Amino acid sequence: MRTYTRVMGALIAVIVIVAILIILALIVVGQFNKLRRLDLLSQGAFADIDTLLTKRADLVPNLVATVQGAKDFEGATLTAVTQARSMSVQANSGSMGDKAAADGMLTAALGKLFAVAEAYPQLTATANFQQLQGQLSEIEGQLQFARQYYNDSVVALNTAVRTIPSMWFTGMAKVDVREMYNEPDEGRRSAPQVKF
Repeated sequence: MRTYTRVMGALIAVIVIVAILIILALIVVGQFNKLRRLDLLSQGAFADIDTLLTKRADLVPNLVATVQGAKDFEGATLTAVTQARSMSVQANSGSMGDKAAADGMLTAALGKLFAVAEAYPQLTATANFQQLQGQLSEIEGQLQFARQYYNDSVVALNTAVRTIPSMWFTGMAKVDVREMYNEPDEGRRSAPQVKF
């Protein structure tokens, strides 16, 4: 009887140890997969921003060509837009900060272009200009959403990387904190002043 009790005790101890090891393995796999999934979501969200920035940059030459057709249009504005587009295209291989800065420059240059174009009613009345302006406006809305989605996914990733228990598995998952996509236009961060 004692032998039977010892065997049962040893068997129960082995079962408990195996159960604990299985639970620990599931926790490790779960945290690893969570970190990798959050990292992949952030990468995908950033790729969406890249795609939209490229799409917007591809529309700029058509817009510049349309605007150049307007008699006496400001050459300096067109030059600024062309230079900003060039910097935006070059920033595609750069860091998040480089992309945000180039994005901000292109956004500001396009804003100035549209503001100056309002003084040329024959230009703004053309169907081609209106179509390009509409497409750029639509892309800008998509970019705002993509930036927000990227930042949301980065917040989820960074939270996991900096909190227990996920932080213990970041080295194993080869995941680190990601940089947020900051608003490129400093002027848009502050509330507009309203004067009556």
